[in-house]
Amino acid sequence: MIYTITLNPSIDYTVCLDSFTPGMTNRTTDEEYHIGGKGINVSCILSELGIKNKAVGFTAGFTGEAIEQELRLKGIETDFIRLKEGISRINIKLKAGEESEINCRGPHISDEEFNMLLHKTDMISDGDTLVIAGSVPKKLSDNSYEKILERLKGRNIHIIIDAAKKLLVNSLKYKPFLIKPNKQELSEVFGMEITSEADLEDCAEKLKNMGAKNVIVSLGGSGAVLFDETGRKHRSGVLNERVISTVGSGDSMVAGFIAGYEKTNDYSYAFTLGTACGNATAFSEGLATREKIDEILSKLQSK
Repeated sequence: MIYTITLNPSIDYTVCLDSFTPGMTNRTTDEEYHIGGKGINVSCILSELGIKNKAVGFTAGFTGEAIEQELRLKGIETDFIRLKEGISRINIKLKAGEESEINCRGPHISDEEFNMLLHKTDMISDGDTLVIAGSVPKKLSDNSYEKILERLKGRNIHIIIDAAKKLLVNSLKYKPFLIKPNKQELSEVFGMEITSEADLEDCAEKLKNMGAKNVIVSLGGSGAVLFDETGRKHRSGVLNERVISTVGSGDSMVAGFIAGYEKTNDYSYAFTLGTACGNATAFSEGLATREKIDEILSKLQSK
């Protein structure tokens, strides 16, 4: 079984405007919403690919109810802890020429409620895969990922971490199967500007020496690079199609990689499917459909 943990799920509310003027009333030309949070995005793409998975985490208030309902409509099994206070966050994506985001902090999670999540991880057993992705709500510490991973020690599971800064670095000692920093996050981890391929390779190798087995570095419009545990480097580009939104693209890549590796145990195919999923979401309104993923995968394999 594949489990995803999203500590801070959201409803992503996208508004489109011809232009935006601060301090004035602005009228939208279009608007839409999607459930979000990195782990939830992974669950949705896995489900689109026909991979059974369970979404775990925290929800609160009427927005939390909407998130769980939408997941169930997509056929995804859920096991969320309902928080006593607050609401699950609403993030705003503003498209007015450029794309801007306002990401909210999320509801309060008590120590008791976090311990309930730790107990839920006892259902994860040898052979399973766990994805822990995204930000941590306010008042949860930077060692929240570590607490989860410490409880899982000794179990033969594939752990995927998609997070930034301390959340990522502090997780490396648990030897995650896959991490997926982007170029900016990599720069923040090592306190340096990455300006060359040699810099990229050096940073990825350091992450592997710190515990990561496989490292995908996403490079935005320049594609992505996988440094796998066998020492091979795989590079992918971005197809020449109109990018509609990059929101969820990296999460889609993670889901595609997991699905591809589950199917073949082959890093090259897993990375190609991950690339297809990431591109497909970037070329879509919201997360990619199976039809769009298959279309992009076919194009990548014929190159």
